[in-house]
Amino acid sequence: MSIFNDKQSLPTNGGREIETVIGPSVKVEGNFRGQGNVIVEGVVHGSLKTDKDLTVGAGAKISASVIAANAKISGEVRGTVKIKGKLELTETARIFGDIETETLSVAPGAILNGKCTMVKEPPTPELFGPAGAGAKPKILEKKK
Repeated sequence: MSIFNDKQSLPTNGGREIETVIGPSVKVEGNFRGQGNVIVEGVVHGSLKTDKDLTVGAGAKISASVIAANAKISGEVRGTVKIKGKLELTETARIFGDIETETLSVAPGAILNGKCTMVKEPPTPELFGPAGAGAKPKILEKKK
């Protein structure tokens, strides 16, 4: 039986299953795209996108645009960082670029040189009044 097919043998990070580890001796150049949790301890140049969580180790160096669901950054990132949920910058984090996230946590000692934009999904306009069965649509008229 292969360890890659045995779900119980996959490493975890705080109880979360890790799908990809870019180790300290690994250098990735180009567009990296993953669907699971990713840990970066090495070097990445280009773009890095994952649908789940990203952890960047203290010795990692990333020169790329970064997109993830959530992220904990302890290393260096040069480029745009877009995080859908929570972005945590530890005391050893060094960010040189703009960030966009819903929730931001910055530890004392972290460096952030760039623009920070806090975003939340905009609320959907209520066109149909109160929700529930029997709700009647509102009629929007153009005033003359």
